[in-house]
Amino acid sequence: MSDLAFVLILISACMHAIWNLLVKRSRHKTVFIWWMFVASGSLYSLVIPIIPGIFVVPDRHTVMMAMIGSFCFVLYHLFNGRAYRGGDLSVVYPLCQTSMVYVPFWGFLLLNERVTLLGVAGILLVLSGTYSVQLQQLSWRDLFRPFLNLKTPSVRDALAAGFIYSIGSIAEKSGVKSYSPLYFTYLLVVMMLLFMSVNMLRMKYRALIRAELCENWRLILVSGPVMMASFLTFRYGLNLSPVSYAVPVRQVSTVIGVIIGIVFLKESCGRIRLFSAVLILSGVVLIRLG
Repeated sequence: MSDLAFVLILISACMHAIWNLLVKRSRHKTVFIWWMFVASGSLYSLVIPIIPGIFVVPDRHTVMMAMIGSFCFVLYHLFNGRAYRGGDLSVVYPLCQTSMVYVPFWGFLLLNERVTLLGVAGILLVLSGTYSVQLQQLSWRDLFRPFLNLKTPSVRDALAAGFIYSIGSIAEKSGVKSYSPLYFTYLLVVMMLLFMSVNMLRMKYRALIRAELCENWRLILVSGPVMMASFLTFRYGLNLSPVSYAVPVRQVSTVIGVIIGIVFLKESCGRIRLFSAVLILSGVVLIRLG
């Protein structure tokens, strides 16, 4: 992985953790996420015309990958929002990022990517950190608690979000290989906003759209540039590196999410979650060296 790709993905990780904090602080999660895409999509539409370069009409493959990716990411955000309703940020956020468990296998099977032994060690460390963040104490008796947590709706939703995201990551990697990351990201954002808008037509959401805007309009305004920066930096980094490395490296956002949950949201089990964050960060370092 090149230095530029590494830095871009780290920036994306920071932005990703911040907008997840915004979602956690909102009242109606699904509606707030829709407003986030309205804000980022509107900002993107204003910026696109003034960016130098010629727009190239996407071919059928690019459009198909954007559709698959956007559909997967919409499902990811829906499960993500549901998980935050009943779970702590410092637990739910790492579980939503478990896509890196599946991505190396998809990369190997579908994209013919190869991972070095050092890279494998890094991925395993990231996986260990993601697992241990669910523990309440470091003991043999508590070791299997994450499996018992599968009965908790927020944990199941978070794990489902991670799996769905991994499929979307493969689709977008295939899309940016032969098309501008800038315009591919715009296609993703527009398609995701369309899919989410259809969901907003449901009666239970229509009454909440105005209420969420009135209550959290400041968070929504902040979310636009934050989400746009997260999307763009990751797609450019993804274009410069194997998806098997890019997605695990982005898990440094888990460290930021854990710190935010402990420091700003006063969530419990701080030492164990910080230890888990260190495991994840160590894994990211090994992936970078690999």
